[in-house]
Amino acid sequence: MIHFADKLTNRISDLGNPTVVGLDPRLKQIPEFIIDDAINEFGETFEAAAHAIIEFNKGIIDAISDIVPAVKPQIAFYECYGHHGLRAYEETVEYAQEKGMLVIGDAKRNDIGSTAKAYAEGHLGLVDLFGEPTPSINADALTVTPYLGTDGIAPFTKVCKEHGKGIFVLVRTSNPSSDEIQSQPLGDHLMDEHVAGLVEGWGRDLIGDSGYSSVGAVVGATYPEEARVLRNVMPNQIFLVPGYGAQGGGAEDTKPCFHKNGTGAIVNSSRGIIFAYEKAGQPSEAYAEAARDAANAMKEDLSRLF
Repeated sequence: MIHFADKLTNRISDLGNPTVVGLDPRLKQIPEFIIDDAINEFGETFEAAAHAIIEFNKGIIDAISDIVPAVKPQIAFYECYGHHGLRAYEETVEYAQEKGMLVIGDAKRNDIGSTAKAYAEGHLGLVDLFGEPTPSINADALTVTPYLGTDGIAPFTKVCKEHGKGIFVLVRTSNPSSDEIQSQPLGDHLMDEHVAGLVEGWGRDLIGDSGYSSVGAVVGATYPEEARVLRNVMPNQIFLVPGYGAQGGGAEDTKPCFHKNGTGAIVNSSRGIIFAYEKAGQPSEAYAEAARDAANAMKEDLSRLF
C-alpha cells in the first residue's frame, strides 16, 4: 500500500506536471454527436444523460492520461441525474484509475462522526456488504469540509491511514463570497488561518516519505497573498488549487501555493480543459484533441514558475 501523498507527488514528478483536470460535464456542452448517440439508444432519459457523460469523460481521459496525473470529478454534475448519474461517476472513477490516473473525488463531504464514517468508507474505504468488507466508489482522495471539527474529520483520516487514501480539506476556497466566512478575524488571525492550523494538526501523523501528508488542503488561486500565509501554516500539506483559468486565476497566482522547489501543490482546471474545443472554435469531434492541447498549454504555463 503506497501512501497517497507519495503516490501523488511521484506521479506529478514522473509527468513533470502539477495539474489536475476537473471532470465537470454539462450536457449542453458535450458534443452533439455523443448526445445524439445516447438519445438514439436510450431516448431522452436520465440513462441517456449518464451514457453521454461516460463517453465524454472517457474521451477526455484517453486524451490526457499520459500527461496529467489526476482527474477531479465534481459529483454534483453526476448526482443531478439520479442513480444513473452516480453510475456515471463510479464508472469515471474506475476508468481513470485503469488509465493510471489518480482520482480526487470532489464531493465536499462531512457530517457528525457516524455519518462521516459512512462517507469515508463509501468514497474511500470499505463498506460492510453483508459482513464482507468491500470497496464501493473507491476514489483515491476526497474533498471534505472542516466545519464540524475533529470528530467529523477523524473517520476520514482513519481511512487514509488504513487504505492509503487522501483528503483535501476546504481552507480557502476560490469563490467571491468566501470572504464572508473564511477571511473573518478570529483573534490575531483570520478564520482560514485557524482552519489551516487544524488541518496541519490532523495531518501530522500521516506524513509520507515525500514529506507531505495525506491530509491536504484546498487553497484557491484567487487569493495569492493569503495562500502565502497558509503555506507557512501548512508546510506538509499538498494544496489542491482551484481558480486557475475560467475562475480568473493565472499561473503566477498559484505560485504561493507551492514550495520554492516547485512541489506541494496541484492546480485544477475544469472548463478550460474539457470544453477547450469551444474556445478554440474547433469542431466538436475534436473535443478530446483540444482538451489535450489545452492540458499541455497549462503544463507549459505552470512550468515557467520554477
